[in-house]
Amino acid sequence: MALLLDLANIVGGFLLAVSVLRLVPRVGDDLGRLAGRAAPIAWVVGLVALVTGGYYLIVHLVSGPRVFHFEVVGIGVGLALLWGRLTGRPTPRAEQSDGATGVRLLLAIFGLIAIVVGIQGLFTPDG
Repeated sequence: MALLLDLANIVGGFLLAVSVLRLVPRVGDDLGRLAGRAAPIAWVVGLVALVTGGYYLIVHLVSGPRVFHFEVVGIGVGLALLWGRLTGRPTPRAEQSDGATGVRLLLAIFGLIAIVVGIQGLFTPDG
């Protein structure tokens, strides 16, 4: 279950950070195409992140030892990816403008943080 949370943080972070990752020289276009192919399943990644993050939040609130940043970031990634389905409003990352400004930049920075947290979670012992 912890692996699902970590992978959801990494993939969800990638989907959120794609507007900034497109600016990386030589690989930006490839990352943009990969994100375009993965965009239809973004809601599944968001649902997995929200459910696993919520599960671990409840477990760590009830039995301790404390709330970790992995589940808080997972819940944030899940809410960001499911925002359009939850509210019925279009998400800022769905706009087709170039570059990242405003809310898209904030989501992209949060996505980069989620990628780092997901990679950290892969190397952190679960016990």
